[in-house]
Amino acid sequence: MEEIEVPTEQLQEQLNEKSRESEEKWVLMVALTAAVLAVFAAIAALLAGHYANEAMIEQLQASDQWAFYQAKGIKLAVVESKMDMLNQLGKGSASKDKEKAEKYKDEQKEISNVAREKEQKSAGYLVLHNKLARGVTVFQVAIAICAISALTRRKWLWYGSMGLGIIGVLLMGLVFF
Repeated sequence: MEEIEVPTEQLQEQLNEKSRESEEKWVLMVALTAAVLAVFAAIAALLAGHYANEAMIEQLQASDQWAFYQAKGIKLAVVESKMDMLNQLGKGSASKDKEKAEKYKDEQKEISNVAREKEQKSAGYLVLHNKLARGVTVFQVAIAICAISALTRRKWLWYGSMGLGIIGVLLMGLVFF
């Protein structure tokens, strides 16, 4: 899966420039807020990428297990066909073949349990990835609102961006609890 990028460098530069030009101290705080939000966005993006990769690995392993399951099914079908052919010829099937058939059936049950477990793990990792991806989005919007706040000199926008930042942190926190 693609890693989530956080394109905030240009906004950060504009904010730093505006804060140096400004005589208002709160604009410097806006720039610092944007920098902190960018750090959280980067952490959330890194974690989201990690969980997406883990989901993909688990799904690939599940697919491998299902291929193994099918291989056992083919072996079972061959043994059963052999037993049927021998029975039709009146020769009777060997107990060794019956044991093999039972063994393949038991192995298939075990393999399918492992495959389902891997699929569930993959789905769980995707849930975590989606939560973190939402957090990244909220952080990006908060950073953009910080920039708008500094450019338009509207404090209420800065407060709104901090509120969004808190929501982003909460979304990140949901991943760990």
